[in-house]
Amino acid sequence: MTKIRLTILISVLLLLAGCASIPTGDIKVEAQADPKVNFSGYKTYDWLGAAAIVNDPYGQWEPPAFDADAEMVLLIDRELRKRGMSQRAVNPDMVVAYAAGIDMAALDLKVDPNSQIEPVENVPQGGLAVVLMDNASGFVIWAGIATAEVQDSPDTATVRARLDYAVTQLFRKLP
Repeated sequence: MTKIRLTILISVLLLLAGCASIPTGDIKVEAQADPKVNFSGYKTYDWLGAAAIVNDPYGQWEPPAFDADAEMVLLIDRELRKRGMSQRAVNPDMVVAYAAGIDMAALDLKVDPNSQIEPVENVPQGGLAVVLMDNASGFVIWAGIATAEVQDSPDTATVRARLDYAVTQLFRKLP
């Protein structure tokens, strides 16, 4: 019985040590929100078309078997649901878009000229942008950007953990 307990204890310690070794110190997040917006009034959301993720055929920053699109949707869904929101395809309160390491001009976002939100510009390599837009006006109400050094040939667990960290930190900045 003590061998089993010792084995479980060692396994748990190794698992925790492995989690602690995921590098996140280089991940920087920043966000801007329209100060006129009452975010508690938003209860539903839907996605803006297809996500934009840089094609990485050689697996330099995304492992070949890893689906970054699906992971991003899962993580953002999780954070919005924590805030009591639910996805609704018909007439949602807000629309969610995200992009990773691409030219943000390709999203053709419309910013209210009377808000204090600066237009989301190009995201550098290793960048992730999440944008929330009011569905009625089409204006950006919140934009968050996470940037990081690109990891060379990372494994799936590392990519997943780094994305999880970045999305969690971004949504902590949502009012």
